[in-house]
Amino acid sequence: MSELSTEAPAQSAKPTIFFDGVSSRRRQVTLTFGDALEILEGGEAPVRWTWADIRRADSPAGVLRLASKSAPPLARLEIRDAVVAADVSVRCMRLDEHQTSGRGVAKIVGWSVAAAVSIVCVVLFGVPLAADRLAPLVPKPIERRIGDASEVQVKTIFGRNVCEDPAGKAAFTKLVNRLRDAAGLDDDSMTAGVLPTAVPNAFALPGGKVYLLKGLLDKAENPDEIAGILAHELGHLKHHDNMRGLIYNGGTSFLIGLLFGDVTGSSAVIFASRSVVEASYSREAETAADTFAIEIMHKLGRSPKPAAELMFRITGKEGGGLTSILASHPLTEDRLARMTKEDRPASGPPLLTDKEWQSLKLICGSGKI
Repeated sequence: MSELSTEAPAQSAKPTIFFDGVSSRRRQVTLTFGDALEILEGGEAPVRWTWADIRRADSPAGVLRLASKSAPPLARLEIRDAVVAADVSVRCMRLDEHQTSGRGVAKIVGWSVAAAVSIVCVVLFGVPLAADRLAPLVPKPIERRIGDASEVQVKTIFGRNVCEDPAGKAAFTKLVNRLRDAAGLDDDSMTAGVLPTAVPNAFALPGGKVYLLKGLLDKAENPDEIAGILAHELGHLKHHDNMRGLIYNGGTSFLIGLLFGDVTGSSAVIFASRSVVEASYSREAETAADTFAIEIMHKLGRSPKPAAELMFRITGKEGGGLTSILASHPLTEDRLARMTKEDRPASGPPLLTDKEWQSLKLICGSGKI
């Protein structure tokens, strides 16, 4: 039995409700204030909550909802009378001890800012460094499997059948072999082909696959223009840029998603952030591939300038502003200016004869796509 309290039961115009945490029954009770808070219901034995154990629980406006550290976890006392609530609050010296203080909030904010800064630093510096170190270590069989999967998607978009005109294919193979030998790539480390689409582009896939699109070939005026573009793609293969990009983009996506979450509006922030970060990283890879192409063309005794002229003829002047910040490739006019500086008189034999060049132009046939 508990000691008799020195105060009469607290009465209230509004009912005080008690849930014992064991059953779901709603109990209307009165309270007694003594050395502990006693909760009384009819003739039943009182429930004692020590003042030091009482804590505030989440509640709607106008209700003081209490819990006790010594009571069942789901036990709650709901006081709706403001006077009774004030009397209880005065006696509960540790009522809000579990709540986060101003100092605690500042600490949480500080650690959150530090975590965000750490993630940004990892995105900007750590992930690219890891990608640079890991990309060359990916086993060739794995890289080829990734390339095969990418190739299926590419051919679905640009045409499943590689252009196979015999004379054109022979000319293309000759051109690719000369570039590959000058680049120092193994015979079995790459394959190349022309896809029948009007899109003017070329690209390299993981595992040593290089594709030239017919739209680019149609706009080319001489073999050196195509050779410079292909040499650029070989540079991506040589530098493992595809695998580096996969590792980098995967890590960046995870970390930026961790930083921003996926709440309303955050997807746009993530997309914008990734665009800026990835574009900067891509420009480095593109510039390195341009350097590689310049070296290969010089090694063959040819000029890299025609390749830049072909790109400029396709894109025109791209200008500056925001688009230059987000561009994944260096601006075409900047490339043209750089490769013009590297222009040299031809000192090597033509990469293809006139007849071979005409055959290459017709590798996909003479009909329109």
